[in-house]
Amino acid sequence: MADDLGVGIGEVSRSLSVYIFGLAIGQLVGGPLSDRIGRPRVMYFGLGIFIVACLAITQTDDLNMLLMLRALQAFGGGWIMVLVPALVRDQVRGREAAKLFSMIGLIMVVAPGIAPSIGSALLALGDWHAIFWFLAIYALGVIPMQARTVLRYAKPVATDPHEASLLTRYRFVLATRAALPFIALQAFAFSVMMLFITHASFIYQAHFDQSERAFSLMFGANILVMLLVNLTNRAVLNRFTSRQILITCLCVQFTGVLMLSLAAWLDVSVWLFLPAMMLTIGAQGAVVPNNQACFMEYFERHGGTAASLLGACQFGIAGTLSALSTLLPETLGWVIASMFLYSLVCMGVILSALRPRPFFH
Repeated sequence: MADDLGVGIGEVSRSLSVYIFGLAIGQLVGGPLSDRIGRPRVMYFGLGIFIVACLAITQTDDLNMLLMLRALQAFGGGWIMVLVPALVRDQVRGREAAKLFSMIGLIMVVAPGIAPSIGSALLALGDWHAIFWFLAIYALGVIPMQARTVLRYAKPVATDPHEASLLTRYRFVLATRAALPFIALQAFAFSVMMLFITHASFIYQAHFDQSERAFSLMFGANILVMLLVNLTNRAVLNRFTSRQILITCLCVQFTGVLMLSLAAWLDVSVWLFLPAMMLTIGAQGAVVPNNQACFMEYFERHGGTAASLLGACQFGIAGTLSALSTLLPETLGWVIASMFLYSLVCMGVILSALRPRPFFH
């Protein structure tokens, strides 16, 4: 893309940050809108925006236009993404909701793992425009699938004229104080993983001097552990509550960060460093689904608004902290120190706001 547009790789890389912030803004709008006009309409409009943006990107040859269209694409994608937890909350609750969130999380783990292979195959058939043609066709194919499966069971919207405004809906969610700690946990636990994704290449290739092939294997090892933790989570939910599993996994993540801090201080080999990172990132496989289940349990009404606030904070805060981390000296010590700080915030939330009692009955 950089060669075709005549710009540097760093300039094109900005499109990823634009996309993350676009997702956050899209969720802030799409969630309350779905509470007001219904999930199906927002889903179809979101897919429509996403498709139009993808098709427009295939015709652009200007970086600024590309960035604007990526923002539009993400805005529509945010409408779609925010409906997932809202639709789950509409249908099920408690352990069943947590299990469904876990299955969705499994897909979210697998998808980034296979996406590069699909992208490479598309690039073998054409240039970078082929990727966006594929995304547009894929999104178009999702529409009839949604209509026949998920959206056919969507509940009708019960509109209250006193709760119709976006500000009123957000005020209701923010007034539910017991749910707010889960927003902080979602944002800062996800920030730990975002830091790893942002600096993984530097950590393994620059600091530990590993080859591209070794880097791919080490990066994939973290995804594999996340996958295994996610699969285990569904089984463990039969015996423990989502709150108990969430607190345990956040403690495991903090333990992993402590091990990483020790490894960085002692300047150990990559083979001692890698297991600590796998423990830290792998715990994320059960953090997000259980945290979503705990948070959404509070919102029988305004589920879309609640989901939008959770998702926007997750991507907005994590994206901002990840971007700010690039302003620090790119050393292993600074990266691990930042991860330690964000994980420490999670531990502080657990100790100050969460009580060790059963959450689902």
